[in-house]
This record gives sequence, C-alpha cells and structure tokens, in this order.
Amino acid sequence: MQHPILVTGGAGFLGSHLCDRLIEQGHEVICLDSFFTGRRENIAHLVGHPRFEVIRHDIVLPITLDVSRIYNLACPASPVAYQHNPIKTIKTSTVGVVNVLGLAKRCGARFLQASTSEVYGDPEVHPQTEDYWGNVNPLGPRSCYDEGKRVAESLCVNYANSHGVETRLIRIFNTYGPRMDPNDGRVISNFIMQALRGEPITIYGDGSQTRSFCYVDDLLAGMMALMDHDDNELGPVNIGNPVERTMLELAEAVIEVTASNSKIEHHPLPKDDPTRRCPNIDKAKANLGWEPKVELTAGLEKTVTYYRGQLAKS
Repeated sequence: MQHPILVTGGAGFLGSHLCDRLIEQGHEVICLDSFFTGRRENIAHLVGHPRFEVIRHDIVLPITLDVSRIYNLACPASPVAYQHNPIKTIKTSTVGVVNVLGLAKRCGARFLQASTSEVYGDPEVHPQTEDYWGNVNPLGPRSCYDEGKRVAESLCVNYANSHGVETRLIRIFNTYGPRMDPNDGRVISNFIMQALRGEPITIYGDGSQTRSFCYVDDLLAGMMALMDHDDNELGPVNIGNPVERTMLELAEAVIEVTASNSKIEHHPLPKDDPTRRCPNIDKAKANLGWEPKVELTAGLEKTVTYYRGQLAKS
C-alpha cells in the first residue's frame, strides 16, 4: 500500500494549491501546518475529503508519520511574516528541516525542499544560474529567511550524502496567484490591493528594479516534475519565469487589469532589497521539460478576481 504524501505548510498559498493537485491525481494527502501564516480558508474545500487529512503541527517539534513523499513548504515566505518573528523563521528552516529530513530518513520517503531565489541575495551574476553562490548579507533584516534556506539546502545535501535520503531542491522565484495572502507584503499583493482600493501604488526606489513573476500553476507543474525526477544528483533547480519586469511595468499592468485610477508613489528602497532577480531556467528545461506558460496579464486577471472576492468579504 502506498503511504500518503505529506505537504508541510499545506494550508499556505503554494501548499494548498499543491494539496489540490495531489488530491486530483488520486493521492492520499496529509496537510501539516502550524497556521502561523497558513490559512484555514485555503483548504476549507478539502476538509472532509476521504483522502485528505489536516494536522496542526509545527515542524520545529518532531513528528512521526508513515509517508511516501514529503514536500517541505513550511516557512513564512513574505518579508512581513518572516521579519515579524525572525527566530521562528530561522528555526523552521534549520531545526524544522532536521526534523522533517529525519522523518524522510525513517520512512524512506523522497523529500523536496522548497528553497528560494533569496539564496542568491542581491545577485552580482545575471540571470542567476544554479551554480552561483550568491551575494547574501548574513546579518541583515532578511537573513533569517535567506540564511535559513541556505542551511536547509546544506542539510538536504548532507542527509542525501550521509543517509541516502532522496532529496530534491527547488529554488522558487517570485510566484503569485489566488490564495496569496492579501496582506502578505509582497509586491503583487500590495499593488493589487492598493489598486482595488484606489490607493496610491507604492514603488520603492525609482521602479527600475526587476523581478520575474511566475503564476502558481506553472510553479507547481515545475515542482511536481522535479519531485517525480529520478536523478538524485540533479542538485538545485530554478523554477521561475525568465521574463524580467520592472516594478514600474508591473504597477502599470496591475492598474490596467484592475481598471484603477491609482497613481504611483515612490518611497525609499528598503535595506538589502535586491535590484535584479531573474532565473536562468536552462536546467529545468533540459531535465524536466518545464517552462512557464501563463502570461503575466492572464495570471494577474485570475489573481485580481480572487482579491476582489477577499475585499467583498472584509
């Protein structure tokens, strides 16, 4: 009998969509979440499904389960959340990852770690390839997240080498879509909520800094392809959209999709905010046959529809 698939952080933005996909594929799924940033409404439609189970648990504490695969998505991902409790954030990516890798070792489960483009810091290499070591400030306000994720990657490599655990490392670049917390503090949710409320859209700096925005459906397709890939030596894989957008371009796209009258306001750039971020996805194309398909406007339209619904409830 095939054991269930465990999704830690399963009530979060990405985790809840992943639970949906796995249930659709016929898997039994255990969603584990501390609800520090995860939201019950994200998984409410799955509660009561015969192949879905929710456990309220923090991975900083050990847990014993029988599972076949583990997607480790547990960790606050927005600066607002991870800077709210930086020690909790770093413990999740260190102590928590040791606990979940220990579980994978005991079960013989394949383990996927959700890492991040933040491991590249404010990159001096552009676009970023997986062999780039990054330019990270280990003492800055973002370090609880950046350095935690770098340690998590190291733990995965060492558990694979020392204990034979099958590990997969996905480096996620900016992802957006429905179920992203409206108060998340990341740029797309900020811009959309400001536009829908008719408030000024706040751009930090002159707006020339870039990000690459990947729609959630594309990201999950890449994540699941990586989990299914049988090469244990593959190493980290960038999953993101290689089309670079300036913050000004994004603000203008959001204003257009929302048909808002919002004006753009400029504010000082926060400390250690990367000026350019864009993935090289050659490795994902070659090994997973993956590249993103959803164009920014189409993704924004679906996301705006979700946020309109959230505003109507509030």
